[in-house]
Amino acid sequence: MEIVVRGGLVHDGTGKPPVRADLGIDGGRIAAIGAIDAPGARQIDAAGLLVTPGFIDIHSHSDYTLLVDPRAASAIHQGVTLEVIGNCGFGCAPVGDPRLAGTAIYGFDGTVPLAWRGLGGYLDRLEQVKPAVNVMTLVPNGQLRLAAVGLSEDPADRAQTEAMRVLLREGLSEGAFGYSVGLEYPAERGASVAELTALAQETGRAGGLFATHTRRRAERAAESVGEVLAIARTAAVRLQVSHIVPRSGIDESRRCIDAVDAARAAGQDVAFDMHTRLYGTTMLSTLIPSWALAEGEAGLRRHLASAASRARMKTYPSIATSVGDWEKVVLLAVPRRPELSRLSLAEIGRRMGRDPHDAALDLLAEEAATPHRIMMILHTYDAQMQKEAFVHPLCAPGSDATTLAPDGPLAEKTFHGAYSWASWYWRAMVRDWRLLTPEEAVHRLTGLPASILGLSGRGTIRVGASADLAIFDPAGFGERATIFEPNILATGMRHVLVNGVPALMDGVPTGARAGAVLRRAGPPIAF
Repeated sequence: MEIVVRGGLVHDGTGKPPVRADLGIDGGRIAAIGAIDAPGARQIDAAGLLVTPGFIDIHSHSDYTLLVDPRAASAIHQGVTLEVIGNCGFGCAPVGDPRLAGTAIYGFDGTVPLAWRGLGGYLDRLEQVKPAVNVMTLVPNGQLRLAAVGLSEDPADRAQTEAMRVLLREGLSEGAFGYSVGLEYPAERGASVAELTALAQETGRAGGLFATHTRRRAERAAESVGEVLAIARTAAVRLQVSHIVPRSGIDESRRCIDAVDAARAAGQDVAFDMHTRLYGTTMLSTLIPSWALAEGEAGLRRHLASAASRARMKTYPSIATSVGDWEKVVLLAVPRRPELSRLSLAEIGRRMGRDPHDAALDLLAEEAATPHRIMMILHTYDAQMQKEAFVHPLCAPGSDATTLAPDGPLAEKTFHGAYSWASWYWRAMVRDWRLLTPEEAVHRLTGLPASILGLSGRGTIRVGASADLAIFDPAGFGERATIFEPNILATGMRHVLVNGVPALMDGVPTGARAGAVLRRAGPPIAF
């Protein structure tokens, strides 16, 4: 026995009541549970602490930031041991035209060149940097569309659809666990039901998961959930509805969840997730339609300087305009205009003497060389909407963020939820709102996402499972990050093991990076 975790209250991830037991770890797996006599093993004192499976982030956007800084400090300090990337149609592969691919990668800044083409090459590069957390990926539809259709917002024709099917098939054969779409984003707005069904069928044949950021998350949100339910039903594929709570109020939120419940009752394999923020976060550049990005920086500058192009842009239905109130759209940081940081676009417009929409386009013109780095916050949710989603037995929480670190090459980067999603969930759902018992909350963070993903060897504590463990103080685990100070590490996480290797001991990073890049090779999945 290499390691014994001694005296903790063990929650196994299934939702069952906890038991006080020791855990024996050998060869990266759990070798024994109970009273363990192994005096020669390394001892980890878990007295007074909860011992749970490592948390699974079912909806992450760390595809690129893990290459820049593989320590994943924001995740490790929250007990996260597995991240699912490639969500919302965003991701690092496949790469068709490298000049376009960066527009569908969260956090892309050119620090790490896109030197691969297929998903297998990207996973090889990810393995080389040795991430601190385990990683599994979906094939992102945004990159499929950019590779086969370019920046056109027209539906794919038959040849383009077939080209995307080939790329998706390659990605699934090279280790992807499924396929994701982000139908609100410019690169995917033109995707038709026919092409999506063809790609979902390819995913279903491979036994993969179809994860969907739906077409509308403001008006007609429930109708958009119905659209992807119908696609998944026709394609015979498992469905995950991403961040299900819409931006249009609690009644529409209930209709979205009711649609999933009805499909589930009819026998469809579907679940959903939700991020842990009372606001949405995305790039200000989603205001820009694809045609304005097609010619790179020079073309973007020309369009933003043209009155005719601006008028056309202002008719473009974007995520920000769907909010319907510029007071609710806040810019987190404006690097070239720091005095405008943390202000609403309505207030920025007043200060600039401009219409808020024009003010936003002015700022994007100033950032034409790096148009995707200004992030905006959309104040569109309320606590009751979140509570009703999170108590639902099919709802897994997710970060909807990138992994970051308060020092090193990502120190100045921000993404809301990165440092706080799992710690917020525990603090709010267990301690403050008391909507879930500890064993229920652990299940939602571990066993539930593992089941959705089809993983048999992670997400639960049992003999033979991978030794991914989070060991924490249930009364002290919580977030310290705030909306305008988001880069603060969570508190209360004492020890974290990834594949049996301590990544955090007594709240201090060990420097070990023992994460595995998981590649799906077909069922059964025993990672």
